[in-house]
Amino acid sequence: MNSNDDRPPHRFKAAEAGERIDRFLARQPSADEALPLSRTRIKALIEAGHALLDGELVLDAGHILKAGQVVCLNVPEPVAAEPQGEDIPLAVVYEDNDLLVIDKPVGRVVHPAAGHEHGTLVNALIAHCGDTLSGVGGVRRPGIVHRLDKDTSGLLVVAKNDRAHQGLAAQFADHGRTGPLERAYLAFVWGGMRPHGTVETGIDRSVRNREKMAVVPLGRGREAITHYARIETFGEQAGQALVSLVECRLETGRTHQIRVHMAHLGHPLLGDGVYGSGFKTKAALLPEEARKALAVMDRQALHARLLGFEHPVSGEHLVFESQLPADLAALATALRKK
Repeated sequence: MNSNDDRPPHRFKAAEAGERIDRFLARQPSADEALPLSRTRIKALIEAGHALLDGELVLDAGHILKAGQVVCLNVPEPVAAEPQGEDIPLAVVYEDNDLLVIDKPVGRVVHPAAGHEHGTLVNALIAHCGDTLSGVGGVRRPGIVHRLDKDTSGLLVVAKNDRAHQGLAAQFADHGRTGPLERAYLAFVWGGMRPHGTVETGIDRSVRNREKMAVVPLGRGREAITHYARIETFGEQAGQALVSLVECRLETGRTHQIRVHMAHLGHPLLGDGVYGSGFKTKAALLPEEARKALAVMDRQALHARLLGFEHPVSGEHLVFESQLPADLAALATALRKK
């Protein structure tokens, strides 16, 4: 077993056959703070060589167990984080020993990636939380259970330990269908939206542009469900509103889901150069002040305004709200002017 840790591994015996090893480990109770772990983290440990099956190394997280087989999982001590912490201001809405809620500004990438190795939310969180973070697989890091696009602002919850990460991850996996998770976004879209409705499609990578997502028939790609309600309309063109402000609530959490679904309805988000490029000329129909506000904004008009969930440790139901940031508030003010 790949480990620099002298602690004994966690040992579990499969009572029944036919279950994946990662699923089996994810539901095992333990008094040790190192467990329970999320299934994603258990999978990473297995693939990194930290699991034995009947004394033999197993690297396949999808390996199907037989009745009576013994699984040993080693959870190494966390080590220094990669990436490193950076002194970046955070708008902390709520924080305790288990989690924190951030109001993410526009332009901030959540996770380091090619082209964005520094200056991310993760860099800021590592510096902010310091030694209060725990981790698995040899990495001490914040538990990112959901993300917002770089150019989407608003509320985001982050786990500070494995117990909180597992509890939050379970709620986000359920997407509020049977559990307490609640997410609402504000979006400024082109045209006059209907008062309310639901979009239910598949979403998959576009075959024409792999950097974009696209609507596909149900049964293909990943199921995506967005509920929307019109809040306000602005201006008029040929008897229809020029712009609508809508609230979107997610029943699933797919990449670019709101942006893709609104564009699919023929109402792409203002400022969305990826899914609404064909609507750029509509800006000329806006009042001058609104045109200027949109040009200065230079991002899709989308804000995560509400986030509600059950605290994964205390069980308390928490709800947080975020006002429109300055750029979107300025756009709304300009659109309301006659």
